[in-house]
Amino acid sequence: MQVLHNIPPNNDPRVLVGRDYTDDAGVFELDRNTRIVQTVDFFTPIVDDPESYGRIAAANSLSDIYAMGGKPLTALNIVCFPLKTLGPEVLSDILLGAWKKLKEAGVSLLGGHTVEDPEPKFGLAVTGILENGKFLTLGGCKPGDQLILTKPLGMGIITTALKNGKASESLVKKAVNIMETLNDKASRLMKEYGANACTDITGYGLLGHAWEMSVASKMTLQFYSKEIPILQEAYKLLKLGFYPGGSKSNLNFLHEKVYWASSVTNETLQIMCDAQTSGGLLISVSQNKAQELVRKLKQEGISDSAIVGDVKKSGVHPLVVI
Repeated sequence: MQVLHNIPPNNDPRVLVGRDYTDDAGVFELDRNTRIVQTVDFFTPIVDDPESYGRIAAANSLSDIYAMGGKPLTALNIVCFPLKTLGPEVLSDILLGAWKKLKEAGVSLLGGHTVEDPEPKFGLAVTGILENGKFLTLGGCKPGDQLILTKPLGMGIITTALKNGKASESLVKKAVNIMETLNDKASRLMKEYGANACTDITGYGLLGHAWEMSVASKMTLQFYSKEIPILQEAYKLLKLGFYPGGSKSNLNFLHEKVYWASSVTNETLQIMCDAQTSGGLLISVSQNKAQELVRKLKQEGISDSAIVGDVKKSGVHPLVVI
C-alpha cells in the first residue's frame, strides 16, 4: 500500500474485490449472473529442471483462482528470460511444462509476453469464472469453524537447500510433486461442503496468510502445532541453517501478532512461517462438516489434508499456536 497511496480508490461498483482487499484475486461483475476472477503471479526458478519450473509456476498461478472458489478458463504467459545466455531450449521446456499443467486444469493458453532479463522469471496471468456468481474471501471465517490445510509445509526450506546443493534427489522429487499438484479438487470439495473462507498458502507462509484471514474476518485463528502437516526433512534442513530470507521476514513480522505456547518448538514456529510456493489451501468450514471434508479430500488423493485449528472470537492475539 505504501506505493499505491497516490492512486485513487476504485469506485466502479462492478469491482467486487479489488486492490483495497488482501484477497488472492480480483472479482469483477460482468452482469447479474456472471462474475470473473483474475490474478497474476510469477517468480524466479526454485528448481533446476526447466519443465518442472514451468509446471510449478502454472499450478501456483492457478491457485489464487481456486482459493476463491473459481474455475480458471484462460491464461497468458509472463516471461522474463536471458535468451542469449540460457538458450531457447530451456525456455521452450519451461513453457511446455506450464502448458502441460494448464491442459491438466482445462485452461486455454491464449498467448503471453516476453522480455529480455538477466534473471529468469516466469508465471501467468489467469482469468476464471465464478459459477453461480459465488466466491470465497479471506473475511468469511465464523466462530466455531475448523481450519483445514491441504498440503504440507517446508517447501521454502527445501528449495533453499536445493539451491545450495544440499537437498537429496528423492526429497526434491517429493517437493516438486507437491508444488505442482493443482488445488482444483480441494477447491471443488470445499465449495460442496459450504466453506466459509479460504486462502492459498504461498509467500507469507501459513501464519502470514492466516493473519490476513484473521484480520479480514475479525477473528482469532488458533492452530494445533502437532496437527500441522510438515515434511519431516524440513526440520533436518532447518537445523543445518537453510531458512530463506522471505521466511525470516515473515517470522519477524508476525512475532508480536502470534501467541504460542511454551510447548511449541522454535523450529515448528519457523516452519509455520516458511515461505511456500504453490502451497495448499487453508479452508475455514463449519465444525460439523470439517471431518467429512477431510475424509473426502483424502479419498480424492489429497492425502496430507488435516484439521489444523479452529476459529474463535477475536482475542488479544489474532493468531494462537498451541
